[in-house]
Amino acid sequence: MMKRILMFCAVALLVVGCGSNVKLDDVPVVDRTGSAVTPGAGGGQGAGSGTTQSAVAPVDLSKSGQDAKGPAGSNLVYFDYDSFVIKPEFQGVIEAHARYLAANRTRKTMLEGHTDERGGREYNLALGQKRAEAVRRALGLLGVGDAQVEAVSFGKEKPAVAGNDESAYAKNRRVEIVYRAAQP
Repeated sequence: MMKRILMFCAVALLVVGCGSNVKLDDVPVVDRTGSAVTPGAGGGQGAGSGTTQSAVAPVDLSKSGQDAKGPAGSNLVYFDYDSFVIKPEFQGVIEAHARYLAANRTRKTMLEGHTDERGGREYNLALGQKRAEAVRRALGLLGVGDAQVEAVSFGKEKPAVAGNDESAYAKNRRVEIVYRAAQP
């Protein structure tokens, strides 16, 4: 009898502990024109004039890649299966980018680590990060400042080549060196 009472109390505590105080009835109002709308504020900004002003500046995607060029040549470093060791044949690519970044201290680059589709999502994100960090360390050893380089991982989420054969896998195991446009 005592075991049943203790079991009932444990289940009751578990149910109470899992409760939430989030009010599901208070749905946020979103104005698709870009201006914020506060619930109960009578229609948001400009309610009396019938117009709303958006504080969001439009993005011109046609200009997003301008002035984001790096040194001439390749911006890709490929890796062996399940490895984040930089192969000797890509040392020249890294050295060219290191010279460019050392000569242009205001330029910033993003190192995007990628993997092939084999393996789990978390594993591939970690492996892609290790690959990007390996290239970041190599650039750092060649004189590139940490503030100029950011290493990120996309894992298997952005394949360069579709396919389930070794040649497609080999093209997807990479780090892309991507330059950002210079800030005014």
